[in-house]
Amino acid sequence: MARSDYYDSPHETKPKAITPVTVIIACALLLLVIGVPIVYSASSASKHGAATFVTKQLIGVGLGVMCAFVVSRFNLEYLRKYAVPLLVIAVILLVLTLVPGVGIYRNGSRRWLGTGALAFQTSELAKIALTFCLAHYLAINQTHIGRTVRGYGIPLLMIAAVSLPISQQKDIGTAALIFGVGIAILFLAGAKFFRHIIPTLLAGAAFVAFLVVSSPNRLARFQAWMNHETSILDGGWQLEQALSAFAVGGINGAGLGQGRQQLSFLPEAHTDFICAVIGEELGLCGTLAVVALFLVMFIAGLIHLRRAPNMFQYLLTAGALLFLIMPALVNFYVVTGMGPTKGMSLPFVSYGMSNLILAGALIGVFINNRRNWPRPAFSNRERLLKEVVQT
Repeated sequence: MARSDYYDSPHETKPKAITPVTVIIACALLLLVIGVPIVYSASSASKHGAATFVTKQLIGVGLGVMCAFVVSRFNLEYLRKYAVPLLVIAVILLVLTLVPGVGIYRNGSRRWLGTGALAFQTSELAKIALTFCLAHYLAINQTHIGRTVRGYGIPLLMIAAVSLPISQQKDIGTAALIFGVGIAILFLAGAKFFRHIIPTLLAGAAFVAFLVVSSPNRLARFQAWMNHETSILDGGWQLEQALSAFAVGGINGAGLGQGRQQLSFLPEAHTDFICAVIGEELGLCGTLAVVALFLVMFIAGLIHLRRAPNMFQYLLTAGALLFLIMPALVNFYVVTGMGPTKGMSLPFVSYGMSNLILAGALIGVFINNRRNWPRPAFSNRERLLKEVVQT
């Protein structure tokens, strides 16, 4: 596809070639199509009934589509002046989640605000707010990216302001994910790898290790992962059942709706471990198909990033892509026993409205790009100077 074809005005009516954004949307829709029947099957043993979960999942899909449409219509450049207030609001909501009587307590942690079916996970909003604020700040401070305080220290404080409250929600996995994506955005913006990135990653790893060692529950979970075959009754049960599901599924699977691990054997089968249900019912072929969809989405996203008109759009879209792909990668690692058990939904597939709404918003960023990224009217050097002049 020619560069000029991709950047044609959205008002033109001539046929367009298939673009990377079209591929991303197609992959997302296919994952949704796979996810709904799998959620129905995975929740079949629930006391609430599978129909209840599927109904809520379909509502979540609808809300996600609406969110994608709304985000696609925004003028993201205009909204940049609200980047910092949006991040402040997200951090305040994260802190409120920790307040007893305000945050909703479920499964041993406080991660939600609201009530009943209207509860939402505050960390999902924080992902969007942090990505937007980092992209804005780093775009207008490109000439200072090598400086320790203005170029690296201030963005790092933004990342810490989001990651630390989430780590106190007993959600180390999401905190580590947000921290990792934030550092990746800094790296893409041009932060010094050996001077800044490496020391920060080492400090982050040391902090996570401290949190694990200082918590008996987290330490037990880590030990159960290391020795899951000998600790089935002490924390390794979930992983062992997930691996059994993959083994039973074999190449072709037991058939949709014919799985047995979700019948009270595999905890959280419809959320964190839904990939194990896919492995049992659709087999290796179905599992690889899901992996392939995320891989194609990632490759299409990388191709799409090459066409970003400025640093802000580039970093914002890169963050959106990472928040779509990295949770899937972590989910695959956990379910196959390559990483310690940690609750993280599989985007587009796992049950949960917060998961689907966030995914919809991130897809909306790509649709927004496709509608509004213009054909460059100036050279790459002139484009860079145009962005830097805002400092």
